[in-house]
Amino acid sequence: MDKFSDQKRAVQYLYPPVDPFDQRMVDVGQGHQIYVEQCGNPNGIPVVVLHGGPGGGCSPAMRRYFDPRVYRVILFDQRGCGRSRPHASVTHNTTWHLVDDIEKIRRLLDIDIWLVFGGSWGATLALIYAQQHPDRVAHLILRGVFLMTKAELDWFYGGGAGKFWPETWTRFISMIPEAERDDLIAAYNRRLFSGDLSKETRFARAWSAWENALASIHSNGTSGESPGDYARAFARLENHYFINGGFLEFDGQILAHMGRISHIPGVIVQGRYDMICPPSSAWKLAELWPACDLKMVRNAGHALSEPGISAELVRAMDRIAETVSIA
Repeated sequence: MDKFSDQKRAVQYLYPPVDPFDQRMVDVGQGHQIYVEQCGNPNGIPVVVLHGGPGGGCSPAMRRYFDPRVYRVILFDQRGCGRSRPHASVTHNTTWHLVDDIEKIRRLLDIDIWLVFGGSWGATLALIYAQQHPDRVAHLILRGVFLMTKAELDWFYGGGAGKFWPETWTRFISMIPEAERDDLIAAYNRRLFSGDLSKETRFARAWSAWENALASIHSNGTSGESPGDYARAFARLENHYFINGGFLEFDGQILAHMGRISHIPGVIVQGRYDMICPPSSAWKLAELWPACDLKMVRNAGHALSEPGISAELVRAMDRIAETVSIA
């Protein structure tokens, strides 16, 4: 019997927790140091894991999607979040700095070519990195696709998702005076970068709560209060990237540049009822990517931890391990 046939129990089939065999702070320049860890098999297939947000940071749970006997798993906290320093800083913190950081990690660890695994903003960054360095990517594994477009931001911060969650949306917009609600990203930006730590933290928690409440298909529209330090980094970094359009040259850039990586094999795992990153983005991406396999997961939302999402991701990594041989 296929171990993934019962998706409600699929989370049981994540690989057991493993400890890193290497942890270090890496100086990437411009005053930033980023946390990098490795776990699994030091001689295994290298895979770099790109966390979401921006600002979400990596977690031990992210190690569990990979067979530790087979994979050499590299995780890192992107600039300004997690254990990276300076905390919550947006100075010298753009998409292009992050792409350079990924390359610095690859060279530091003496890896020629690797797999790239990312979800949500991590999927965005994975695509952009691959488009800049296609010769360094053997396979792309993406979850909850976000293409960093104005339409996606308008959906989530302009009232689209709010039509499904009116009570949660009302809490989110109630923090902002009515006169400023025509541009919530800008309105929150003024408060998240006010210079008043207490005020920044209060609005950061509201910003984070809106997203966290919609992550799971089983949500009741509320979420627990995030720790202040985490929420402030998460909200400031997300807002900084979003108000700057992800620092891309033009809206729709990722899709326009898919020709650069259309030959790279890939997997997209997408929740059918993802309220944060609706499936239309994954569908558009797959239409331009003949080498990818799109898996639409029924009864699943956005979260990495959704049983159906976990099942498909572990299945994908097990399948890739049987076909890919790189060192």
